[in-house]
Amino acid sequence: MKIFNLYIGVIALALLLPISAHSQDNFRPYSEDLLSRSTLTGDWGGLRNELSSKGVTLDFSVTQIEQGVVDGGTDEEWEYGGRGLFTLKIDTQKLGLWPGGFFILEAEGNWGDSINLNSGALMPVNSSHIYPLPLDEEFAVPNVSYTQFLSEYFGVFLGKLDTTTGDMNEFGHGKGDAQFFNLAFNINPVLLVAVPYSTLGVGAIILPVKGNPDAAIISFSVLAADGEPNTSGFDDIGNGDYVYAAEGRVRTDFFGKTGHQLLGAAYSTKTFSSLDQDLRFNLENQTIEKQDDAWAIYYNFDQYFFEAQKSSGKGIGVFGRLGVSDGNPNPIEYFYSIGIGGKGFLSQRPNDSFGIGYYYLDINKPKFTGPNQTRTFLRDEQGIEVYYNIGITPWMELTPDIQITKGAREYERGNGLLAREKIDTATALGLRLRIIF
Repeated sequence: MKIFNLYIGVIALALLLPISAHSQDNFRPYSEDLLSRSTLTGDWGGLRNELSSKGVTLDFSVTQIEQGVVDGGTDEEWEYGGRGLFTLKIDTQKLGLWPGGFFILEAEGNWGDSINLNSGALMPVNSSHIYPLPLDEEFAVPNVSYTQFLSEYFGVFLGKLDTTTGDMNEFGHGKGDAQFFNLAFNINPVLLVAVPYSTLGVGAIILPVKGNPDAAIISFSVLAADGEPNTSGFDDIGNGDYVYAAEGRVRTDFFGKTGHQLLGAAYSTKTFSSLDQDLRFNLENQTIEKQDDAWAIYYNFDQYFFEAQKSSGKGIGVFGRLGVSDGNPNPIEYFYSIGIGGKGFLSQRPNDSFGIGYYYLDINKPKFTGPNQTRTFLRDEQGIEVYYNIGITPWMELTPDIQITKGAREYERGNGLLAREKIDTATALGLRLRIIF
């Protein structure tokens, strides 16, 4: 009860604090006063503005989350954890070198713990804490990439790629530090088996509308299928396992309001462990059954129905995702989500945002065949999340969050050898603080 009272008190205090007149999405004044500038540390005596004018930007943010399962799940307890993210971007033309070149470097690390294993769900209720790796305190470099545009319509890219930049959506995207906490609303989960989070790759970009990636963008890529964020990935090159991916996104103008439609697909040639295992096969061959290849097709949309100004990024809209996979090795055979999101919709609080979403996973239940019976595991999963981002300043956001999930893990092992305890629907409360330095 003390934790809950503190949770409510901090939110109430944040709502009463003064707010900035600028939205961080469209305005980044390094040199404004403390409550108006886009970053806590400001312009570094003018150095940061000078570097930015020459195409070099350096950003650092820290996201901290206190979250607890307050009912159901496997353990009703609270956990604290955080993640730091450093990003360096270089525009070669602004730097006075050659036109069309863009370099990105990302480094991140996490600490503490999360309640992802306590909810009984496949989908992490704290997706920020699974990066760069889900169960360990790690520091890694998930993105070192270079893009070169050869014309205003075409470019190529290569390097170690952060694949979460795909499946972009106006109201549900990222790593759990700015919008939804739950992974199911940040990226289509049918991609999680076939496509590594961080891996070496090459690809091409097509801009059908001259020089305007927001109007329409098409990408094709070839990725190493075994990439990890904490390795260079060069040892994986040449083993014959690759991911072939394609994605297209186009801006729409339905009802005179901004929207986007996205369609993508991925195919992996990697050999995976099969979801279905037969003890007789395992004993006879002294190995587990394998499944060749994996594929996924995914779609998402976002559409404003209230917009403060055309293409302003401020307003309220709807969003959704659909996904289908092979069903084995990926246990998520079908997926969909739907929700409502808003950004800068209150003139007196331009830095606030919110999201309400529902997701559903259709699970191809893994089977284990023993000497006397066949047992299935997992069940279909669904969940609801509601969050509200309180923009205290452009560089500080405080976000209360509530999630209710009926997880795919139906039972857990009890104290006895054959005992199993039913996992009830979990209710999780969370509070996130994000600071941009």
